[in-house]
Order: sequence, then structure tokens, then C-alpha cells
Amino acid sequence: MAIREILEVPDSRLKTVSTPVEKFDDELKVLVEDMFETMYDANGIGLAAIQVGVPLRVLVIDLQPEDPDAEPEECTAHGGHSHTHQPLKKEPRIFINPEILDPADEFNVYQEGCLSVPDIYADVERPKTCRVRWKDLEGTVHLEEMEGLMATCIQHEMDHLEGILFIEHLSRLKRNMALKKLEKLRKAA
Repeated sequence: MAIREILEVPDSRLKTVSTPVEKFDDELKVLVEDMFETMYDANGIGLAAIQVGVPLRVLVIDLQPEDPDAEPEECTAHGGHSHTHQPLKKEPRIFINPEILDPADEFNVYQEGCLSVPDIYADVERPKTCRVRWKDLEGTVHLEEMEGLMATCIQHEMDHLEGILFIEHLSRLKRNMALKKLEKLRKAA
């Protein structure tokens, strides 16, 4: 397993439309393992293969809910103040060749961010629910109704497969402001 480099705007490869997976082999398993390791390392909840430079229709998602059964952990990360927090529970999900069926007519707005557009967050409106059909690592087909954050996340990640970034859902003004902010953050780093 390896942590791969995450492509960031304005890398033109992020505009690539990804191709369907045809071989469900060991190479695919390694890609998926690396994607999870890369996503967890970057504190993300979703990652598309194109974000690590591989133009295949592969997504990994883990919403990492707090684990109510785990012992609270001591944390001193924030300015030396000690407090406890609930550890996150890993619920890794793999989506190969995903398709959205029946997106809802009702919409939800979530503040989205993206590992390819670091430190930029904006409200994006997307269908509230959608049915998704995809394959797993063995090539088995699954069908599930998604809602809430999972529906938003899968739609966000599937946009990557079409070469679309979440900031493209914003008005031109908001998108330009986000890109200017990103440029300033990079210069400051």
C-alpha cells in the first residue's frame, strides 16, 4: 500500500472523463487500497481514482461516523488544550463503474470541500436522494438508495469521473473567489 499524490486544481488531468473498469484484478485491488490510504492520510471522506492520476471509474468513500462503542480518546491537537473526542469508525465503501439512477426532485445543500481544491469550502445544491448502481472489487453488481451526506458524497465523487469539480457548481463569481483564495493560500504556504 502507498500514499499517492493527490492532483490539485488547475491540473488538467482533473478534467479527464474516466473510463469504465474492465479488469477486476490485483492491479485494481492495489489501486483501491492506495486510494483508501491516500484519502485517510489527507483526512478526506471520498476520493476518485482520477484524483490520484488514474482515469478509471473507481471511487472510495468512508463517511467515518463517530463510533459510539469506542472509548473516547484524549486529544491535545488543538493548541495544547486537552479534551476527549469520539474516535471515528471506519466504514470503507468501494464503487466501481457507478451510475446514478432516479435522482430526487428535492434538493439538499451541503458545504462541500475537495482534496483536489484544498481548504476551499462552499455550499452546493444536489439531489437529496438517488439510487446508485455499482460493482464491487469482485465485479458483483449492487443497487442502493442513497440519502443525506452519502447521496451528496457519491454525487460529488461521481462528478470527478466526468471531469467536473464541485466549484463548477458555483456561480462564476463564487468560483473565481474560491480560486483566488486558493492561490493566496498556496502563496502563503
